[in-house]
Amino acid sequence: MATFSQSAVGKGSDSFTDYCCSPCQEHEIDQWAEFYCDNCLKFYCAKCINLHGQLFGKHVTYGRGDTSKWPVSKEVEDFIQKCDLHEDKRLEMFCNDHSQLCCTNCAFLNHRQCAKLALISESVKGPLPDLQQISRKIETVLVELKKLQNYWDTNMQSLQVSYKKQLHEIGQARKRINIILDEMEKTTLKELEDKMMCLKASVNTNVENCSKLQTELKRLSDTIHDIVDKGKAELSFIASKKCLQKINQSETYLIENLVQVESSLTFQADSDFQQHLSKLSGLGKIVVCTQAVPPHGDPNKVLTVQGRSEYNVNIPSDIFKRCDIRAICVLSNDQILVADDDNERVKLLDHQYQVVGHCDLNACPTDICLITPSEVAVAVYDTETHGAQFVSMNDGRLVKGRKLLFQHPCWGIANNQQDLYVTSGTALYKYSMTGDLLNKLYEDTSSSCTVNMCAVSPSGDKIFVTKSEHNKVITLARDGTVLCTFTDPELVRPRVIHVTAQGQVLVCGGESGNILQLDGEGKKKLATLATRSDGLHLPLSVCYNRSSTSIIVGQLQRADILVFKVK
Repeated sequence: MATFSQSAVGKGSDSFTDYCCSPCQEHEIDQWAEFYCDNCLKFYCAKCINLHGQLFGKHVTYGRGDTSKWPVSKEVEDFIQKCDLHEDKRLEMFCNDHSQLCCTNCAFLNHRQCAKLALISESVKGPLPDLQQISRKIETVLVELKKLQNYWDTNMQSLQVSYKKQLHEIGQARKRINIILDEMEKTTLKELEDKMMCLKASVNTNVENCSKLQTELKRLSDTIHDIVDKGKAELSFIASKKCLQKINQSETYLIENLVQVESSLTFQADSDFQQHLSKLSGLGKIVVCTQAVPPHGDPNKVLTVQGRSEYNVNIPSDIFKRCDIRAICVLSNDQILVADDDNERVKLLDHQYQVVGHCDLNACPTDICLITPSEVAVAVYDTETHGAQFVSMNDGRLVKGRKLLFQHPCWGIANNQQDLYVTSGTALYKYSMTGDLLNKLYEDTSSSCTVNMCAVSPSGDKIFVTKSEHNKVITLARDGTVLCTFTDPELVRPRVIHVTAQGQVLVCGGESGNILQLDGEGKKKLATLATRSDGLHLPLSVCYNRSSTSIIVGQLQRADILVFKVK
């Protein structure tokens, strides 16, 4: 009856189901149907329906606009009626006790004792279920599953990064151990050399003493031969005395060295050290760190400010005491990074917002985004260079890593699914993590400040962009399509925008001196969180700290960051 186009179905994909023209299919032509005849129980394409109309003018046909009156395809029926456990069986029964659909095998194996097992035909009572409502529910669940999948994809990428980092750490640990062993070897070799020198000096002294005594005795002996029988009494007297004195000296030396000592060197390895090493199974322990991540929250939950604090982030080595804090980022360990544009450095703050470290960049930082739990990418610029400087945490210190260079200015930067989103002032670009340009998503060249900063929703399906020159915030789809535009009289010269882990959208007006919360779509204002009366001057950066449930704000020419406690 119903002719189904198998090629129109992408198994396991998002492709839709369709029907083929019955006459065309009889001639082995795969042509989609546009009409269904209720009398013929066949489908027709636009061409075949004309011939059908000439032959059967009184037949009732339904076009694409009345697909609800088209029959269900056999393939769809087979898919719906197939048992999930026994694929060669059709679902024929329903168990009310377990609220389960059953084929004959299921009924025999698992539901023989059930009292309310009946045929499906007998179970169909009352009004039909609202399939449209169920379809909408499916779409909602699919969205949530996609968000969860995106999270696991991101987690896998983060896991791979941590794996590579620990490979490096193991190599560094081995190098440190090698350095220690090298130093120990040097110390032992020096001790060997010192003892060797000492023994050689002692033996050389003995050799020299023997040689000296021999030389002196031999010379005296030769002298005696020269004066013997010469009748020289005085010479003979002196020679005899000298010879006897040297003989006594030599005999005394021989007696002192009667027992000859042979010196040698022996290395005795530290058995305790070797035994300790033999007991070790590795260079250290591999620890699996887990962190509970809260479920996706409501992006439209309105934040409420409950208090405000100020913290100075100047350090003694700063050249400028008033600085532009252009970006703020919270690391996974709840430590905070702030980008100090004037002093060209990134500063590390502890949980009490005290500066505990910094990293000099030799360029002006304009934005920061989290790459992994312990690594960030910093957008930087100078007169000749535009790029992204990677900075990571290593043993509590900030360390510069690789750097990506771009052919255009780099003002804003965001990361999602290992894609880097970069704004240039007039365009939004998408790059790979290795710096390859993937595509230009959006561009507005009407002025120089039309694409300032960007932020990505947790699911990655929306990109929020500030258009400072036009006093707007636009929401883009993944492909750069403009989904909506937000404007409000309260929002003047918006620069920075931030999305929380729950999907809440925060945007700061530079000249209006305020923080607004938009809905999760970026369509409307939900609340004004802070204004000039709360101490805002010219906000340049904003970030939500989930751990302390607070909003951190950096400003123009201010060394103090503002921390708003929210609930």
